[in-house]
Amino acid sequence: MRILVAEDLYLLRDGMVRLLEACGQSVVATASTGPETLAALLELRPDVSVIDVRMPPTQKDEGLRAALAARREVPGLPVLILSQHVEQLYARELLTDGAGGVGYLLKESVFEADQFIDALERVAAGGTAMDPAVISKLLTSSTQRLDRLTEREHDVLSLMAEGLSNQAIREKLFLSESAVSKYTTSLFGKLGISEDDGSNRRVMAVLTYLGLADG
Repeated sequence: MRILVAEDLYLLRDGMVRLLEACGQSVVATASTGPETLAALLELRPDVSVIDVRMPPTQKDEGLRAALAARREVPGLPVLILSQHVEQLYARELLTDGAGGVGYLLKESVFEADQFIDALERVAAGGTAMDPAVISKLLTSSTQRLDRLTEREHDVLSLMAEGLSNQAIREKLFLSESAVSKYTTSLFGKLGISEDDGSNRRVMAVLTYLGLADG
C-alpha cells in the first residue's frame, strides 16, 4: 500500500514510518501540519493515510479537518484517524458521507503491528475500522429501526461497526458462515437497507448504528 503518515510528533511519526516499512508497506510521504496533510492528500492520493487529529498550526483539529476537506475533493479517499482524542463533531461528519474507506482508532488501543496493518488494509479496501471506545462516544439513543434487531443481530452489527469482516465476526461469536450471512441479511432488511442501494450496505448499517444515517 502507498501510505501517507500525518503526525506532528517526530518520534511517533518516525516510529510509524519504520513500523510500516518493516511490514513491507510504502510510505510515500509524511506531514506534520494540517495544511501539509491536505496538500499531500490531494497531490498524492495515497492508498490510505494515517492522520492525527490535533496538528499545527492550531493544535486542535487540523488533521481531521484536512481529511474531511480531502474527501470532499476526492470522495472515498481512504483515511485512518489515529489519535488520543475523539472529536465527536468532525468524527460524525467523516462517517456521514457513506463512502466507506474510513477508520478512527485511539493510539492507546493499538497494541500490535498486525492489528494496525489489518485496520489500514480494511480502510484501504473501502471498509471501516472503528475503535470500540470511539463507537461508545458516538453512540446516540437507539432509533426505532435499531429496536427491531434481535440481541444477536445487535452483536453482529456492533462488531461490524468495529470493522470486522464476516469471517472475523463468525470467529468472535462462534457462528457458522451461513449464520453470519443470515444475521447480516436480516439486519440489513430491518434497517431498510436494500440490495440495490448504491451505497456500501455495511457502511450504511454502521452509520445507522452510530445514529448518523438519515431517516
